[in-house]
Amino acid sequence: MKEIPPTPESFAVIDAATDRLLDGLARLDDGDIAAPSRLPGWTRGHVLSHLARQAPALERLLQWARTGVETAQYPDRRARDAEIEAGAGGPAAALVTDVRTSAAHFRRTIEELPEPAWRATVRPFTGELCTPCRILVIRVRELVLHHVDLDIGYDVADIPAPARQIVLDDVLGYYAEAEGMPDLTLRDPEGALLARFGTGGPVVSGTPADLLGWLAGRSTGTGLDGTAPLPALPPWL
Repeated sequence: MKEIPPTPESFAVIDAATDRLLDGLARLDDGDIAAPSRLPGWTRGHVLSHLARQAPALERLLQWARTGVETAQYPDRRARDAEIEAGAGGPAAALVTDVRTSAAHFRRTIEELPEPAWRATVRPFTGELCTPCRILVIRVRELVLHHVDLDIGYDVADIPAPARQIVLDDVLGYYAEAEGMPDLTLRDPEGALLARFGTGGPVVSGTPADLLGWLAGRSTGTGLDGTAPLPALPPWL
């Protein structure tokens, strides 16, 4: 379960991912927003509504860490989905403003979180117990992968190395504990070991970007080499 410390370097990764996303959104109009995203059943508006509403949801976990009073990220999945749906059909300008404003508020919240709160234990919607340091990983992951999901000319290969490595480590950590994970070995193009699951099994090699795209369900495995056909992976998020 990946966590990163609340350092200027970590905050800079979030800032860079946010800036790249907002730069990409600047040219979208209402027709673009209503078009399908890469996520089945979601328009680009759904993706942006989710990103905008996810920031205050993560802040609720930070409030839990700061006060010690349990505060859920979302009441339940139905409430989360309804919140996303409510904003998905809005005009482009409103959605982009919501993404920008909520991102800025989240950034101030992590900057101002007291040092002791970073050691507190909270439970995100996904169920794991963690410190707020994991919230930083979640935010990086959501910013960069949903930027890809918008299908506006930004792909996994465009994710800067620091953010890509954070998300790749997070995905690998998930699969290390996932039920039904097949025996598998992952290597980089030079043959260096990246991860081994179970007894090792077939070897799949590729660049970090190509591996992340496949592991995170954003590609079918384009660019990867394997000693056997790519196996089916357990569901991720």
